[in-house]
This record gives sequence, structure tokens and C-alpha cells, in this order.
Amino acid sequence: MTTSTVRPGIAERLSQMIRIPTVSAELDERGTAPFEEFVELIAELYPLTHEKLRRERHTDFGLLFHWEGSGATSDEPVVLMAHYDVVPVDESDDWTHPPFAGVIADGSVYGRGALDDKGPLIVVLEAVENLLADGFVPPRDVYLSFGGNEETYGRAAEEIARVLRERGVVPWLVVDEGGAVVDAPLPFVPGRAAMIGVGEKGVMTLRLTARGDGGHASAPPSLTAVRRIARAVDRLGPTTFRPRASKAILRMLSQLAMQTPGQARHVLRLLGSFPLLTAQVFAALGGEPAALVRTTVAPTMQSGGTAANVLPSQASATVNLRIALGETTQQTVFRVRRRIRDPLVTVEVVEASEPSPESPTDNAQFALLAEALDVAFPGVPAVPYVMMAATDSRHFHRFSPAVYRFAPLDMSNAQRASIHGVDESVEIAALERGERFHRALLERLG
Repeated sequence: MTTSTVRPGIAERLSQMIRIPTVSAELDERGTAPFEEFVELIAELYPLTHEKLRRERHTDFGLLFHWEGSGATSDEPVVLMAHYDVVPVDESDDWTHPPFAGVIADGSVYGRGALDDKGPLIVVLEAVENLLADGFVPPRDVYLSFGGNEETYGRAAEEIARVLRERGVVPWLVVDEGGAVVDAPLPFVPGRAAMIGVGEKGVMTLRLTARGDGGHASAPPSLTAVRRIARAVDRLGPTTFRPRASKAILRMLSQLAMQTPGQARHVLRLLGSFPLLTAQVFAALGGEPAALVRTTVAPTMQSGGTAANVLPSQASATVNLRIALGETTQQTVFRVRRRIRDPLVTVEVVEASEPSPESPTDNAQFALLAEALDVAFPGVPAVPYVMMAATDSRHFHRFSPAVYRFAPLDMSNAQRASIHGVDESVEIAALERGERFHRALLERLG
């Protein structure tokens, strides 16, 4: 084992990263300059990583670092992933500190990307830099895969995955963003747990379009294009898709039962044994529990019309779906069309990716994650769950046997709500624990 300690200044380095507005959805307005500035910044902040590891660029936004291992298992590498782009900020939102100022206050670093995903990215780089300073060489090859457009579908990660697969590289373990160390992982479950995504839901964007007779708004027909689209969206309610409990959810419940006292333990065991009951209970709870067991439908954008007194000849709505494990994109589109029940509403698939397969929890890879957790977060159990959002790791799960989604950071409910929201922040102590997690993981690869 090495004896390195966390370098001072991790908060300042993250602050510098946050101050660069790498907003991938605003590429047309901002250009690529912030992304190039970020690439230059990490080269300055992590000189050993850039000196000792081979860096490649794939597309304009993908960074792939290769750390050659020393052992016989070098052909079964580990891939540690993160992304350095962030989502936009609504200027009307009231942030305590400016979102791109990287303010350090009250033991935390504030700003867009602190949790998603520059915080998880920096703890990977910190661990690698510290180990390199100690002269450590991993027994397996290690790849660092950083994407700059995860928030806009992740073409960079898709290309990196394609290149590695073309080279015959089959990762033994892939770790990307996802779950975190949380308090009360379910409403009736006390204590802390490290929620590790063993699978992730598919993602699909649909555009619903309807045409109608344009004209003056003073004499509207009974069903305009706008009303037709509104009716279609209204028919895609929360119960559009039936709930189902995947194996990952049942494993989660069984694991949580072991740490839950009293009657709640028996409830969790019961739910873990009866998937139909679990699906119904979680669906009734609403919110995150419901999203764990069913495909969700979220209308996100709508358009139509040119003036207040003119009937538009066309209207449209954009709908974002997160597809439950066990379902397919084809089934999803079929059910959406059937629920809308209107042949005059066109359903167009803008983008889609299938739900992932589930990675196992009874293998050496998951055990390694649990060991690293025990170093950085003593006494916190590793609990499998289903990742509801899409990650760059979905481009790897088709050819890698073990893909897990876990950011080794403590996150309160308020912090989790700030992701893509207001007042995103991460505690400096959490960053230090995150670095210890990745360092322990790399040290134990043999």
C-alpha cells in the first residue's frame, strides 16, 4: 500500500474548474473555447498525470488517458469515467453564490458542476496524481475517460467506447457517475448507504407534431393543432407504463433489510421477495421510488404559433422518457402511440438508447468497490440500485461485463436536488473522502 495523503488545495482546484463555463448545451453561443480552457487547466493542475499517462483526444470533447499496468491482467483494464460539461443555468434562479464563481465558503465549494460532474472528476484526478507522486504502478491497465458532452447525449464517450472496443480492449471494470453516499436511501430506511447503480434506464426523446388549419383566432375549430398536442401530452400521464420491479431493486431491498431494525426489516424482506407487490408499493409512493419501477414520461418543451391572434398550422411537444430495465425502445414507442390514440399526431424518435443490462453484485468487481468504500466510508454498505438518469457508461455496458455508476461523494437530499438545479455544492471533506475511495480502489486492483 502507498502512504500518500490528500494534496492541500483540492477546493481551490475545483473552484478553478467551476469558473470555466463548459456548458455543452450552449455550444453555439459560447463556442469551444471554455472546453479547450478546461483541458489546458487540468494539464496545469495535474502535471504527473499528463507526464506519465498517455493522453488521446477523441472528437473535440473526449479525453482518454492510458496508465499502463505492470501485471498479467493488464489486458483486463479498469475504466474510470467522468464528464466535464455542465448544464445551463436559468438566469432567473436565485443562487446564493454566482453559479460560475466557484465560491469556497462554509466548508464547501459552490457552483454549477460541483456535484455533476466536476466534483466526481476531480477526485479521480487527485487519486491518480497522488499515487503517481508515490511511484505507484497499477497491476492492471487503467483508463481515464472524460467526456465534454455527456449532458447533450455523450458522443465523445460513445467514440471512446467504440475505439477501445475496436482495439480489442474489454474493460474488467467501468465506474462512472451515478449513485452516492446518502442518508435514508428509502423513506422508511434509516442510516447511510452507498447506492451503486448496477444498471441504468434507457433514454428516449420523442417529438409529437400535429398539423391543423391556420387562420384567425376569432373563429377556431373545435380541435386546433395546439389542442391536439395538448390532448396527446395529457394522455401520457404517470400511469402510461406499468410498474415492474427489476432484479436490481429486489437486491437493493434485501441489502437494506440487513441494516434496518424493527418492523421495517420485515417489510423490506417481504418486498424483496414479491416483485409484483414491490412494483405496486413503489409506484404508489411516487417520486423517486416510482421512477425506480416504471418508465417515466416528462414533457419538456412545446412550440407552435407566431402571434397571439393567429391559429398555428402546426404545433409540437418534446417528451423525454426514461425506459425501465426489461423494456425496449420499440415497445416504448408502440405504447406511446397507443396511449395517444390519434393518427393525426406524428410521433418522431429524436434519439434513443436501450436500458442497460444489470451488472452482478456477487463478483470480484463489486467486492472491490465495497473494499474501497470501507476505506473511505467505514461502515457504509454498498447497496445496488437502478440509475434513473443516463450516463456516459451506457456506451460501455454492451461489451464490458461489469459497469457500475457511483460517485464516491456524500450527498444530502438537498444537495441531490441541487443537481441541475440551484445552489449546487459539495463539501470539501466529501471531496477528500472521494479521493481516498479512488486511491483505495486503484491500490487494490491486484
